[in-house]
Amino acid sequence: MLNRRTVTIKEVAQAAGVSTQTVSRVLNDRPDVSPSTRERVRGVIAALGYSPNALARSLIRGRSNTLGVVGYGLGYYGPARILTGVERRANEMGYSLQLSLLRRPETNTGETVFQSLLDRRVDGIIWAVPEIGANREWLAGQIATLSVPVVAINMQSIAGAPMAAIDNRSGGRMATQHLLDQGYRRIGIITGPPTWWEAQQRELGWRDAMHAAGIETLEDLKVAGDWYPSSGDCGLEQLLERAPDLEAVFACNDPMAVGALRAARRLGRRVPEDLAVVGFDDVPEAAYYHPALTTVHQPLVELGGQAVEILNRRLALQAAGAGPLWPGEDQPEQIWLEPQLIVRDSTLAHRSDDRPCAATNSQPPD
Repeated sequence: MLNRRTVTIKEVAQAAGVSTQTVSRVLNDRPDVSPSTRERVRGVIAALGYSPNALARSLIRGRSNTLGVVGYGLGYYGPARILTGVERRANEMGYSLQLSLLRRPETNTGETVFQSLLDRRVDGIIWAVPEIGANREWLAGQIATLSVPVVAINMQSIAGAPMAAIDNRSGGRMATQHLLDQGYRRIGIITGPPTWWEAQQRELGWRDAMHAAGIETLEDLKVAGDWYPSSGDCGLEQLLERAPDLEAVFACNDPMAVGALRAARRLGRRVPEDLAVVGFDDVPEAAYYHPALTTVHQPLVELGGQAVEILNRRLALQAAGAGPLWPGEDQPEQIWLEPQLIVRDSTLAHRSDDRPCAATNSQPPD
């Protein structure tokens, strides 16, 4: 167990034969110190093992170098990977994190967690809670009251709040278009929870592609899921009861696609010969399912990192006295990241069996 005595700045000054103000100037890389004195002070710092009090220095500068993060649903693949990206980039940029998890965001507000983060003197807040129900409207009403900048992840734009998001609508469209390009016409969808904005966007992408192909009657081709494999299993069974001539299905995340694969086996539908299946997320296991799953890759770790970079830019503007930083801005910064279709066996009924193994691999790990 570590029990080292703390070396003070006064002891460093005495050992170096200078004032504490001179030691402070060296620590802060001030130019008004001679090279010989700077070298001597640094030598004493190294010899004594002096470490500046980070909290005290941050209070003097008016910054804590700590970012607050409000998160949700770490059991889901997407939110967990986003927070991984937030942590990695924050660490690279010298920030510490204070994480608060919001329970039941469809009914609970973030008022308590916001106040807790502000009490801990965070410099800014990243809102990494999915847009569910009316929580976006609640957040929009709070922005004007906060003394620190807020960056939202995967939400519709909010006046005064910059945002980073995956283009889920584009991802849903490319998944469906891939099935259309394979010659399928009766393409069903297992959506995510209807109150989630991301689920709504993926469904809109499916509708975009189907309507562009001249397919207008869609309601018998749609069932709602809940992101879990069991809803993919039940969802495919419901779709086949409604539309026995179903040729393909777009499951709006990979766990539901796995459930659909299980249901297909149980119901005697071979994938991809009798039924094509495409997912969304590109979880690491997707390349190893049987058959390997065609899916839409989301740059989730990059998304979390982008949110940190946006917040860092906001803080730099704040420190420089520039503004306005929140409500009143005409165009708060928005970054949209494009997903990528990863084609594997589950949609290639007419593929050649002599393809190289690399053709079925997933994206490199984040």
